[in-house]
Amino acid sequence: MSQSLPNPYQLPEMLLPVFRRFITCEHATLTAKGQPLTYPLTPFISPDGRTFDVSTGVAYPAKAERARRNPKTALLYSFPMGSGLEKPPTILVYGQAAVRDRNLQANTDRYIRELRSRNTMLPFPPALIRRLHWYLVRIWIETTPQRILWWPEGKLDQPPQRWDAPSEWAFPSSDPAPSGPTAPRWKDAPSDWRERAAYALSHLGQPVLTVVDAEGYPVPFRVKRTVSTTTGFQLDLYQGAPVPAQGAACLTFHSHPEQFTGQENMVFVGQVAGSNSEAAFTVDHCPGDWSLPPKGLGVMFSFFGNGWKLRHRINEEVRRRGQSLPEIRV
Repeated sequence: MSQSLPNPYQLPEMLLPVFRRFITCEHATLTAKGQPLTYPLTPFISPDGRTFDVSTGVAYPAKAERARRNPKTALLYSFPMGSGLEKPPTILVYGQAAVRDRNLQANTDRYIRELRSRNTMLPFPPALIRRLHWYLVRIWIETTPQRILWWPEGKLDQPPQRWDAPSEWAFPSSDPAPSGPTAPRWKDAPSDWRERAAYALSHLGQPVLTVVDAEGYPVPFRVKRTVSTTTGFQLDLYQGAPVPAQGAACLTFHSHPEQFTGQENMVFVGQVAGSNSEAAFTVDHCPGDWSLPPKGLGVMFSFFGNGWKLRHRINEEVRRRGQSLPEIRV
């Protein structure tokens, strides 16, 4: 698979299968107040290999709007479940994001093409899929790399290797922002973070911590060990962590099965302070998230329950962009 993947940046061959075969990456953006937020998203790569891409639904565009407002972003490839790769490198891409929503029909066509190429098309009859505009009409977030770090075989206690873009590197700009006010938050934040913390620690494995570095980039990296405290979490850190664990921070737990039939994620926002080996994370709040139970009827109920909430937003968000509702071509 790596042989057919373009390699315009002349990266080590060991990295290329990760970009193509990982089911999820941890995608980090910044709020208007400089708070990092990191969520697991499906990673893609552009046909020419020059951008590392994710997508989000037009009906829930918050991730894209954060990236459009502040293009400094990062993608961490640290969860190899379902990739079929043994001891793959852990990869961290720093870059500048460009939001693409000028042509929603082309965006939607690409998203369906990508799902088909991965054999992950939604398991519903075509007649039903054609009605899922709230999910399938997409915004693309393309990240041009500025720096890439990697830890061979995922050995995070070792210093990373590094690639840097040339100093004269040009970064594409986002499409113009849509007119009118952004849609209000569609999912309520949970009221009890402690109950969620207990579930995350027992079911979702070790989390990703995201902080902001001296250049203003969100920097996500894996945590070695996590325990709960009365105010949040105590973290043991890997020696190869790329930046100190200090300041505004986000802690992201997520998991999915080997065969991608669902995904659970929980995000905690707060402050972190510590040394090179350990840190204390103080929780401020939990933003709303979108999890799909990994099996059973809960997957369908959760999926269509979210769709019921989003069905009225899709037409408004398309209208804000001065376009017609795309056709779902299956």
